[in-house]
Amino acid sequence: MTPGEPALAAGNYTPITHFILLGFSNDPDLQKLLFGGFLLIYAMTVVGNLGMMALILTDSRLHSPMYFFLSILSFLDICYTSVVTPKLLVDLLASDRSISFKGCMVQMTFFVMHATAESFLLASMAYDRCTAICRPLHYGSVMTRGTCVQLVAASYAFGAANSAIETGNVFALPFCGPNQVPHYFCDIQPLLRLACANTAMAGVVLYAFSALATILPAALILTSYGLVLLAIGRMRSAAGKEKALSTCASHFLAIAVFYSTVIFTYVQPRGSTDDASGQVVSVCYTIITPMLNPLIYSLRNREVKEALQRRLQVNIFPC
Repeated sequence: MTPGEPALAAGNYTPITHFILLGFSNDPDLQKLLFGGFLLIYAMTVVGNLGMMALILTDSRLHSPMYFFLSILSFLDICYTSVVTPKLLVDLLASDRSISFKGCMVQMTFFVMHATAESFLLASMAYDRCTAICRPLHYGSVMTRGTCVQLVAASYAFGAANSAIETGNVFALPFCGPNQVPHYFCDIQPLLRLACANTAMAGVVLYAFSALATILPAALILTSYGLVLLAIGRMRSAAGKEKALSTCASHFLAIAVFYSTVIFTYVQPRGSTDDASGQVVSVCYTIITPMLNPLIYSLRNREVKEALQRRLQVNIFPC
């Protein structure tokens, strides 16, 4: 059923009860290779992000708004990759790749919620860096613990709202077959192509709210970093400029990786990429990016590296 075809008459179809996730390949050798690779990446993601959260929690020198946001970022990375990756690993080894209709709905709901929340959390982190560099004398009074908690809550609220709209937009449509999804998880665009109805309006809703959930935070981030660059340009001390840039470099790199893949996937004309390309890009932000974030912040952040060294010294040389 193409987007231009009319909707089926009410009651003139048999609703499907499950979907089949086609995944990447039916080649057993390739499936085993992919299983090993994705399992390793997922293990590194969980261990790396849990380690980052534990380090921030246990080191008092990291008890600041920037690292509070970083710990929440690690939590979100674990959440939204765990919505997708375990099912993918099972499907790579199993002959039955089906997922129930309700299971597909739940997977999409939690994935969109956590991915959207991360988008707005990255904007909150940019606002934190902007305040720290542009208004250093007022930083403590502006970025209070209450403000940080409110920003995190707002990120989750935006995530929940966008998830409800996007998921409801898809599953309000009738599905009567085929039920084979050319993807490794229940993503929005592949499911829209399976709907037994005109999906033109659903496509507009997808594009509009995906753009809102990505471009709005991206605009806030670019504005924040524009102000940061202006503030750095006015600094007279070379050491001050270097320190200010170093505190922003890791965050900006994480932003670039996340938004480039998400915008490529969702905020573009429908049909501009094929299924294979879409899956490759999806792997980047659902599996690869959550693994990279702890590495980006630990390798490029001096305070995190020093905290990690202190923790290792305490554990290895307790005396």
